[in-house]
Amino acid sequence: MRRTTRKREPADRNPVLIGQPPRNRRQALGKTTWISLWLLYLAGPASALLRPGVPTAERIWGGLGLTLFVLCYFVLVFRHIWGERTRSVIYGSLALLLMLSTVLSWTLDSSWLVLFIFTSVGCGVVLPWKLSRWSIPLVTVVLLVVGARDPDIRGYYLFAYALPALGCGFMMVGVQFLIHTSRELRAAREEVARLAANDERLRLSRDLHDLLGHSLSLITLKSELAGRMLPDRPADAARQVADIEQVSRQALLDVREAVTGYRRPRLAVELAGARAALRTAGVTAVVDRALEGEYRGLAADEEGALAWALREAVTNVIRHSGARRCELLLTEEWEADKRCLCLTVLDDGTGPPRARHEGNGLSGLRERLALADGRLETGPAPRGRGFALRASVPLSGSTMEPSPSLRTP
Repeated sequence: MRRTTRKREPADRNPVLIGQPPRNRRQALGKTTWISLWLLYLAGPASALLRPGVPTAERIWGGLGLTLFVLCYFVLVFRHIWGERTRSVIYGSLALLLMLSTVLSWTLDSSWLVLFIFTSVGCGVVLPWKLSRWSIPLVTVVLLVVGARDPDIRGYYLFAYALPALGCGFMMVGVQFLIHTSRELRAAREEVARLAANDERLRLSRDLHDLLGHSLSLITLKSELAGRMLPDRPADAARQVADIEQVSRQALLDVREAVTGYRRPRLAVELAGARAALRTAGVTAVVDRALEGEYRGLAADEEGALAWALREAVTNVIRHSGARRCELLLTEEWEADKRCLCLTVLDDGTGPPRARHEGNGLSGLRERLALADGRLETGPAPRGRGFALRASVPLSGSTMEPSPSLRTP
């Protein structure tokens, strides 16, 4: 095994956790930060209150109104994130946001029209489509009515507020639809996984019944027969016991073969697991298309050895390399007058340790490949940085034509 470097935390594929409630304080702080960034659009109203010559009463009224608006907006959004979707709170908060937007924009200057954009976004986030498709245009119409009364606003500046309010509202409707769809897909994927596991259990129980049902029934029958023969016909009883021993040995052999077949890894299965593991660890996986094709002439034992090599190599990349990129290659090559299938795993991590001592993982993998008449090579990556692992196993029939899905260098 290679030298252990700093332990990397798995990268979350959804760092903002869109549509998901925060699971800890760090995630809650991250979501609050992302939501707070949008409050920068309130810089216009805030700066209007700080201009010289603004009356004190107007500053107090604007400051209190803006504070209440921000608090109401946060309550509405965060209750939606945490799943606390009470109708009275939703409708009351949206009504308060619309009222504050209207009153503040009416009594102060036109820079306060930006509050309608936040109100429209709130409608798109918390309301269902049947209501948001009417409420968002309604908020935009109120914005136009309130803004039209100010003679200092030209049409261009008025629509500079109206179009973002309408567009951002319906954009959030689309985002909520995508979130809902992703939740359904996640639930469907979990259900498919449960059904697949249940089917595998049923197949295992069916295979064990087919393997052991007849054998155990025969052993039971012969045991009863031997018990009846034992007092008067010991020779016949001994023959029955010998048959019982033969049947039990055959049953044990069948079970061992079945279990070996269940435990034998497959390249396709290990490739899917490797992709998921690398993605979770934040490592970019570059997979050769040949790994997704068919492997003509590859026996089960040889495929199992390559699958173990892929698993061990990816595990080392994740746990010990600190790599950002990992390449998985599969090629057909001639070695000593025989055609071999070669799996190569390259990373851009710390590279091999200075001490050439291999850990238990690579030593065991070398022995496993030797049993399949294969071999293992490890060392620095060709580009000078990182680690390279190359496992090769022979293909049956050295005169076979190359598979179209594989590359021959």
